[in-house]
Amino acid sequence: MKDNKHAQAIPSAVLAQVQTKIDEAKALLAPYALALTPVERRELPKMGEKTIGFVEKAYDFARQNPGLVPPYLDLDAFGVDFADAHGLWTLLNSVRQLEEAIDDTEMTAGSETYQAALVFYNSVKMAAAQDIPGAKAVYEELKTRFPQTGRPKPASKPDNSASS
Repeated sequence: MKDNKHAQAIPSAVLAQVQTKIDEAKALLAPYALALTPVERRELPKMGEKTIGFVEKAYDFARQNPGLVPPYLDLDAFGVDFADAHGLWTLLNSVRQLEEAIDDTEMTAGSETYQAALVFYNSVKMAAAQDIPGAKAVYEELKTRFPQTGRPKPASKPDNSASS
């Protein structure tokens, strides 16, 4: 087996604490959070790294030049949206970094766990082939749970030669 990168156990108390903090953050933002449908997400114009400078400059100019602001543009609402978008952008970047760290660690731990299970499975398979007591029952149970990695067999085609 390859070098075990994830050799230090994360205490369950630490995982529980992290979950509590995540739940607290969700509860804090719940009164302000929105839920969009997939269609709404696709249709919204997006502010991103390339447009944030434009938005920031437009907001600054609008505040400095109220005479240029059209009457149908609510400058106060523009300010609220800009402040929240900027604040949430910062939070989102932090959450994405956390998500990446959790994902990478989970993927590594999962991969190493799966590799260890494969080592054990192959050992039990060999032991069962050599009629070592108890190995066959373990092998038969694991075999039913072993994921199929090959391509699925094609479905047999009905024989149409007998039709008129």
